[in-house]
Amino acid sequence: IVGSTGVGGLTLGGGLGHLTRKYGLTIDNLLAADLVLADGSFAVASADENSDLFWAIRGGGGNFGIATSFLFQARPVHTVCAGPMLWEMDQAADIMKWYREFIVQAPKEINGFFAFLTVPPGPPFPEALHMKKMCGIVWCYTGTMEGANYILQPIRSYRSPACELFGPMPFPMLQGMFDGLYPPGLQWYWKADFLKELSDEAIEKHIEHAARMPSMHSSMHLYPVNGAAHKVGPNETAWSYRDAIWSEVIVGVDPDPGNRETITNWARGYFDAVHPFGAGGAYVNFMMDEGDDRVRATYRGNYERLAAIKAKYDPGNFFRVNQNIRPDSEARP
Repeated sequence: IVGSTGVGGLTLGGGLGHLTRKYGLTIDNLLAADLVLADGSFAVASADENSDLFWAIRGGGGNFGIATSFLFQARPVHTVCAGPMLWEMDQAADIMKWYREFIVQAPKEINGFFAFLTVPPGPPFPEALHMKKMCGIVWCYTGTMEGANYILQPIRSYRSPACELFGPMPFPMLQGMFDGLYPPGLQWYWKADFLKELSDEAIEKHIEHAARMPSMHSSMHLYPVNGAAHKVGPNETAWSYRDAIWSEVIVGVDPDPGNRETITNWARGYFDAVHPFGAGGAYVNFMMDEGDDRVRATYRGNYERLAAIKAKYDPGNFFRVNQNIRPDSEARP
């Protein structure tokens, strides 16, 4: 979603993007990886070599070694029909209710993540919308513009967007669309959950807290993790939430370190309000240091297997500055 995202962390954590519904998670397209292990030795992880390690690194994060190269299954994507549609906040409830129904039955060729955002004060956004808090959906369709217009006609006729920047573009252009808003050096505070549903009550809580976004860079996104991502079973890779519909992330972001407390408190308050509607765990790449219980909740029934593999490849827990999976000797209460 942001072009500067590193391929290592993206992949080992699972990997979300604009093509998730079409081609699955990044790990669903991983064929092999070369790793440096905790003892300094080298290992290849694939279906044929160290298959237990290959299973673990597909969602287990940086717990098992340093990945120095990846072999991926390539996918033929060039031009996509993509971009954001934005609506006024007083239409947010209607848009979220429409979106929750749409995304579970939409063709896998279309991806759209929902967002609460503050409109940046510059082109290509209309001046009348600058710095307004709005809701939006950022679309990506791997097909023709005619096909995209047919699929999106219902939302345009139901609630016409206040701003639409949708059209054909090279895929890398979409990937880097928001890079200018998020340069290096910003202050970030993350909270996250997986969601299986989006109830009316949850929508009310989202809107309440989104209306108090504390800075232009702060946001909430709902990334779809259905479609092709659901074709892989919950135990086939370390990523266990194959039954989730969305990966939710709440981020408080600001350039000024002096606003750290403000953005942190907002993100925590928002999370506390909507977490009861979540599925339990969260995408590891969207989490802060939240303790062992949250890590276990994220991996669910896969945790004990991960802990055993950790004990085999990193018994001393050398790789621990992460969403840490402890070796099985440490994992037991």
